[in-house]
Amino acid sequence: MLSVSERRACAALGQHRSTQRKIPRGREDEEQLTADIVELARQYGRYGYRKIAELLRRAGWLVNDKRVERIWGREGLKVPARQPKRALFRLPARLRRRSEQHRRALFIEQDELL
Repeated sequence: MLSVSERRACAALGQHRSTQRKIPRGREDEEQLTADIVELARQYGRYGYRKIAELLRRAGWLVNDKRVERIWGREGLKVPARQPKRALFRLPARLRRRSEQHRRALFIEQDELL
């Protein structure tokens, strides 16, 4: 071991000191959970990570939304954007103008009758 303090070694490397104390380790069930999340996202295309987390909890997983969101982002999953609703029937512009003028004429005619 070198005769340099932890503080100086971390400063020289540009790392935070807390990264040297705890060895990060993943969970044993991470791969299976990831596979289940991807499968549910494929099966329910319009569901987001919160709804998928709820489905996982119903299936027996002890998982919170934050963990599912982290895996969701890491796997590059996204909910497709909604398509705008299209009008079922829309008159062409020239007919629309004519019908508006016709309505105005009827309204004025009714007004004169009263």
